[in-house]
Amino acid sequence: MMPLFKYREDRIPVLIITLLFTLDVAAYFLIDNIWLLVTYWLLMIWPKGVICAWNHHHQHTPTFKYAFLNSLLEQIYALQTGATSKLWVLHHVLGHHHHYLDQTRDESRWKRKNGKNMGRAEYSFNVALTAYYRGYVVGKRHPRPFKTFLIATTVTVLILTALFWYRPMPTLFCFILPMMVSLLFTAWVTYGHHAGLDVDNDFEASYNIMSPIYNLLTGNLGYHTAHHHKQGLHWSRLPELHEKIKDKIPEKLYLTEHLGSSLLR
Repeated sequence: MMPLFKYREDRIPVLIITLLFTLDVAAYFLIDNIWLLVTYWLLMIWPKGVICAWNHHHQHTPTFKYAFLNSLLEQIYALQTGATSKLWVLHHVLGHHHHYLDQTRDESRWKRKNGKNMGRAEYSFNVALTAYYRGYVVGKRHPRPFKTFLIATTVTVLILTALFWYRPMPTLFCFILPMMVSLLFTAWVTYGHHAGLDVDNDFEASYNIMSPIYNLLTGNLGYHTAHHHKQGLHWSRLPELHEKIKDKIPEKLYLTEHLGSSLLR
């Protein structure tokens, strides 16, 4: 039997993410008490923030060998992270990765138009609130993923509408609010990857988080220079690439704090 996964390392993360989504569905159908719904929403903020990293990896390197399974996973990710299918392909893969050294074009730019640096809160709201618009702008230059993005976003909106019609409060706290918070959380974390590094080469433009716990939870997202150096490389191969290029990365760009806490600066 042909394996479903392109890389066997994705099996456990996908299992955990699927189980968390199943928990969302169960909460949607079983919880009616407003305070229990609020508690569930708050408890799930951190897990869904972590899921955002795995959605990011999937957008770079699709998880499954079959398009249908990738689309299904992307729909699950959409209801967990607020990023519908191909949004990050457009905004991040085809946008940010090509423009991150140019703050006049970067879709995740951390500089204002006047050239001054944004603070973390300003950046986070700016990127989160403009994510779909900037993805749309990039999409006009890439019709194939753009078409998928438009269709998938429409499907997600229809699903949310049906869920809200049937059970409004569970939909709000199990899906809508988590989607909004996760999108903002994604932007909040992204700020620490590049903010303040106004340079012109890949090896000096990213902070690298060497915390084993951080990299376990995020799928080696801490090896960020390696990720930008070869963005199509599967997350499981990033430590190996990092070893090959680490001598080119300035010492000041290595962070070792637990969970990359210095990115919260």
